[in-house]
Amino acid sequence: MGIGMFCTAVLIFLILPTLLVVPMSFSATSYLRFPPSGFSLQWYHEYFKDPEWVSATLFSLRIACLTMLASTVIGTMAALALVRGRVPGRETINALLLAPLIVPHIIVAIAVYLQFAPLRLTGTTVGFVLIHSALAVPYVVIIVSVGLTRIDFSLEMAALNLGASRLRAFLEVTMPLIMPAIAAGAVFAFLASFDETIVSFYISGVENKTVTRKLFEDIDFDLSPVIAAVSTIFVVVTIGLALLGRLVKTRTGETTAV
Repeated sequence: MGIGMFCTAVLIFLILPTLLVVPMSFSATSYLRFPPSGFSLQWYHEYFKDPEWVSATLFSLRIACLTMLASTVIGTMAALALVRGRVPGRETINALLLAPLIVPHIIVAIAVYLQFAPLRLTGTTVGFVLIHSALAVPYVVIIVSVGLTRIDFSLEMAALNLGASRLRAFLEVTMPLIMPAIAAGAVFAFLASFDETIVSFYISGVENKTVTRKLFEDIDFDLSPVIAAVSTIFVVVTIGLALLGRLVKTRTGETTAV
C-alpha cells in the first residue's frame, strides 16, 4: 500500500508539469501564466501561421519519417541476424546496439558534432538521418527480436524444406507474422527521432532546425504562450503515437500466440 502510494505520488509529480502546459496554451494573455487568464486559441493560430515554426515542424517530420524507414529496415535485418543467424560475438553486438540507450545523449551530441563538422554534415538531412537512425535502431531491434522469439522456427524450416529460398521464406512466412512487431518498432523509431532534443540542438544549422531546437530558442528569446501551444501539440502527437505503438506491440503477442 505504501509503495503504491509512493509510486503514484512520483508519477503525479512527473506528469504534473506536462499537464500544466496544456491550460497555459489557451491563455488570453501574451505571456505564460498559470492559471491562465481567459480562453483563446490565438496561440495555436500564431503557431500555424508562423513560417519558422511550420518550417521547423516539417523538417522534424521529414527527418523522423526518413529515420523511421532507415531504422526499421536496419533494425529488422539486425534482429533477424541476431535471433535466427549464427553470429559470432552475439552478446557483444547486442551490447553495442543498446549503447545508444545507455550513453547520455549529451556525450553522443558532442562526439557527433566533432565528427560531422569537418564533413559538413551538421544541419543537413543526411546528418540528421544518420545520427537519429543510430539512436532509433535499438528500439526496432529490441521489439522485432521479441517478435521473432515468439514465432515457431519450425514454420520457417517447413518453408525451406518445401523448396523456398531463405528470402522467400522470410517474405512469405516470417515477415507477415512479425509485421505487428515491425510496425511497433517503426512507431518508436519515429518517436525517437521526432522527440530527440540534445543531439538535434548540437547539429542543427541556421536554416535547417528541428522543432525541438526552435523550442529551445524561443524559451531563451521569446517566451510566449506559443511555446505552450507547440508543447501541447507535441505532447498529444507523442502520446498518440506511443499508444499506437503499444497497441501494435500488444497485437504482436496476440498474433504469435495464435
